[in-house]
Amino acid sequence: MKLPYAVSLGPGTSAADLTGSWRTERPVYQTLVAPCGNACPAGEDVRTWLYLAESGGAGYEAAWRSIMETNPFPAITGRVCYHPCETACNRGNLDEAVGINSVERFLGDRALDQGWTVRVHTPATGRRVLVIGSGPAGLSAAYHLARRGHTVTVRESAPAPGGMMRYGIPRYRLPREVLDAEVDRVLALGVTLELDSPVTDLDAARAEGWDAVFLAVGAQLGRRTYLPAASAAKVLDAVSMLHGLETGDRPLLGRRVAVYGGGNTALDAARTAKRLGASDAVVVYRRTRERMPAHEDEVAQAEQEGVEFHWLSTIERVEPDGLLIEQMELDENGFPQPTGRTERLAADSVLLALGQDTDLSLLGPDSGCRVIDGSVETDHSFATGVTGVFAGGDVVAGERSVTVAIGHGRRVAESIDAWLAGRSAPPVADPDLAPYEALNTWYFEDAARTHRPLLERARRSSTFDEVVHGLDEDTALFEARRCLSCGSCFSCDNCYALCPDNAVLKIGPPGEYEIDLDYCKGCGICVEECPAGAIRMVPEEV
Repeated sequence: MKLPYAVSLGPGTSAADLTGSWRTERPVYQTLVAPCGNACPAGEDVRTWLYLAESGGAGYEAAWRSIMETNPFPAITGRVCYHPCETACNRGNLDEAVGINSVERFLGDRALDQGWTVRVHTPATGRRVLVIGSGPAGLSAAYHLARRGHTVTVRESAPAPGGMMRYGIPRYRLPREVLDAEVDRVLALGVTLELDSPVTDLDAARAEGWDAVFLAVGAQLGRRTYLPAASAAKVLDAVSMLHGLETGDRPLLGRRVAVYGGGNTALDAARTAKRLGASDAVVVYRRTRERMPAHEDEVAQAEQEGVEFHWLSTIERVEPDGLLIEQMELDENGFPQPTGRTERLAADSVLLALGQDTDLSLLGPDSGCRVIDGSVETDHSFATGVTGVFAGGDVVAGERSVTVAIGHGRRVAESIDAWLAGRSAPPVADPDLAPYEALNTWYFEDAARTHRPLLERARRSSTFDEVVHGLDEDTALFEARRCLSCGSCFSCDNCYALCPDNAVLKIGPPGEYEIDLDYCKGCGICVEECPAGAIRMVPEEV
């Protein structure tokens, strides 16, 4: 009988000479939650689709289909998502985070080029669901409900679908052919879209006999504030300006434009003003750059395009030929306080970008939905106080972004599906995250991140051509392979090769190993040498 290496070869050797009795701890394989996927508002299993993409070729489609299990718009989010997954990426502690968003866009664009589609494999349930609003939350819910076999109708008040993806995000960030193509893929599942069909009375809509209703009207009303202004002053709402531009209404802003606000809409408005012919576009913001809610990439691109910033400033009064600006200073808690010092800023028009509100007039005073501070109150399953009515996206309290809305749409679809079947909505589990400290980064090569190329500056201020380009296949593949596979075995065979007792057994497909506890002495070498932190030591059972 051939004995394992760890068994003594001296006199009296037998199969009973087992080393496992030496142990106080034993290794156990584990799969932890990767920080990138945990941070994804859409709920994508980022680590899995990056692993699939690493093989290239057919792996690209497999990776895309993995994304499509949760997010129906990878080509869109690959452009407009502010990628919190990359902020959470463990590789950022080593050199730079993996360009997850870049690879997602590559996969989304490849799917459009190749014509990849998804199908409904679930038998029809006969249940009818009304979705009010065709923004990212409404369309995401429609996609997931249709794939579960439900009949879905989406009603949209605008002449085209997409919500703020179409009427709030400029074309230089999201080309409309990309938006249209991914929306069409949702409609191809059998979803009915009714355009120019505003819902003005929720109770009347419910009386039509829907089995469930999803309220996803978004937040498309620009928030206003009182500014003392001369009669000749031109003060516009940035949200309305961007919306009108999409419908063909080209505003006359003048040569000098001031934008009041510090979010991404403020930057979109300022950059759009430059493209509409403004020689000067100035963002007036009452805090510092570090406290600006706009994404850093957007700020950097705006600066490259000639947008100027007045930090620690607020508008005191709008005059016919400009603004009276008061300087601010931050107190010990970081809140801006007035100083009484003022200066004048020349401006032909002012764009207000102070946030957005939701038009909830369709609810009426007796709808049964509770509204707090302009948001609809829901429980953990996104159910409102009205039986069969759910709400998500910008109409509920919380962070507002395209990706967050997409995630809400998926979770609402899960809740509606469970409610229609008489089940409880699935709970949200606390993740067991893979920490950076568990990784053995010695095994990973140095690999500098590949950044997406930008449109040349000369064309940015004169056209609405897309500013950020995608990666080509070689660079996208390279970027996918920078993933550390945090907390998940990727079949490197380190444990198998380095075990001094030959106690690690390969039992099946790649990634499937087993510890032979008869010969494992609990030395922990496998744990120390696992690059991904996919093995841990646990106390030996008595």
